[in-house]
Amino acid sequence: MKQPSGASAYLDVAREVLTVESKAIARLAGSLDENFVRAVERIAKCRERVVLTGMGKSGLICRKIAATLTSTGTQAGFLHPSEAMHGDLGIIKKGDVVIAVSNSGETREIIDIIPHVKILKATIIAMTANAESTLAQESDIPLIYAIEREGCPLNLAPMASTTTVLALGDALAAALIHAKKFTAEDFNLYHPRGRLGQILLKVRDLMVAERLPVVRRETSMREVLSIMVSSNVGAVFVAGTRGHLRGIISDGDIKRLIERDEQFMRRTAGEVMNATPAWIYEDALAREALIRMEERRITVLPALDRRKRIVGVIHIHDIIKHNYGKTK
Repeated sequence: MKQPSGASAYLDVAREVLTVESKAIARLAGSLDENFVRAVERIAKCRERVVLTGMGKSGLICRKIAATLTSTGTQAGFLHPSEAMHGDLGIIKKGDVVIAVSNSGETREIIDIIPHVKILKATIIAMTANAESTLAQESDIPLIYAIEREGCPLNLAPMASTTTVLALGDALAAALIHAKKFTAEDFNLYHPRGRLGQILLKVRDLMVAERLPVVRRETSMREVLSIMVSSNVGAVFVAGTRGHLRGIISDGDIKRLIERDEQFMRRTAGEVMNATPAWIYEDALAREALIRMEERRITVLPALDRRKRIVGVIHIHDIIKHNYGKTK
């Protein structure tokens, strides 16, 4: 590849790098074989953890692969090969899987730790471009990839090789998601503050479940008003003897009653309640609660269990403050 001689050549160089890398990944996709299947099955059965190790740029890629595996249900970590020889080998235990990355397969720091990993009875999975290398030959499961060149104009800086290894790590993680039947709900457990985690939050995760403003049908409106004011929920829920929802009285209902019924203070909750209230199950998605409140132009919903007993209350502000934003 020639050095760029002008501004227009920058685009040519960039496109050439991307072309080289995309071809390398396409070649990798076509070369996956039974060793890849063995690697997935071994990692899926690993009761301990996966340890990735690599030097330089390969080490940086290892850190990313470890992070991806960890966030998708496979406990993984990074071991710097130089530090391994000075005590950090202690993190490897019997039953672990060690994924060692070296493009040449002859990186001295990686080769030096192989005998010690074998003594510790950990499985070694190699990622290398050299099937005849020491790393490939000494590993339990070699994953071999091939690149024509790095893509670097000097063909020196790791580009296509590191991109290919990163893609191979993603392929492993994706296959493990399938092997372990890892779900979106599982992902949420590892990403409670992430956007997906927010989308998957349930009503029970955000609702208030203590000191609920619950009254009986026979409760006087004077007591209803007192409970509504003290709870600061904006509504009172009318329940049957077993806690089942029977109706709702909102602050808006109170305002309308004041305007048209001078005797409303002498009435009971059962007489003035809305007997067909909006509500939501506690195990429904919080986003569903937001949509329901927006559609009904209300700000609060009682949360019910599957027996339709009142177990909590969720306010529109509880959802918005968790960055749900608009539904449209």
